[in-house]
Amino acid sequence: MTDQTSAGEAARVQSNDADLLDIAASMADAARSFLSTVTEVAAGTVPEASLPLLLLATSDLLAAGARLGATTDVVPPDRFEPDAGPDPDLEPLRTSLSNVFDGIDEYAEVVDPVLGAEVESSTMSGDLVAIVGTLAQGLRHHEAGRVLEALWWWQFAYLSDWGERSSSVLRTLQVILGHLRLDVDDDVATEAEYDALQP
Repeated sequence: MTDQTSAGEAARVQSNDADLLDIAASMADAARSFLSTVTEVAAGTVPEASLPLLLLATSDLLAAGARLGATTDVVPPDRFEPDAGPDPDLEPLRTSLSNVFDGIDEYAEVVDPVLGAEVESSTMSGDLVAIVGTLAQGLRHHEAGRVLEALWWWQFAYLSDWGERSSSVLRTLQVILGHLRLDVDDDVATEAEYDALQP
């Protein structure tokens, strides 16, 4: 992608809606940050901080995604998606995340809370990798200068897939952290309460 083509794409975006460039830049930053955090957690470099880091990264990603959901439909100039290049092999990442979440990877989620109470099983590692793959595809378009295509892809995928997955992951992370911090022996809780009440 040449600089001239990228400049032309940016000009088309500005002529349609100046806010779209800001949304695209924010979404690209959030996607890069999320991918970096997930990769770091999967590598096991900060095991004691894995859950808090993922909690923060997922919350930030959902905040960026909310702007996509609140924005009117983005329509790229072409009616077909340009080739973004080969999909990366994400299986090693999924395997590493599965090891990180060993024993707490699987969780239950409601398929569609609006239509019914059907529950299905999902995994943290599988959902995180699916989110990474979707975000990465949008990033490839964005880095090639196809801003509208990246926005269209991120927005469509947010509404159809990664927004819901991220919400499920966030809630599960919150529940796991709640169990880790609040599920303590009665004796330990009583001692903590006593210490907190002392002047």
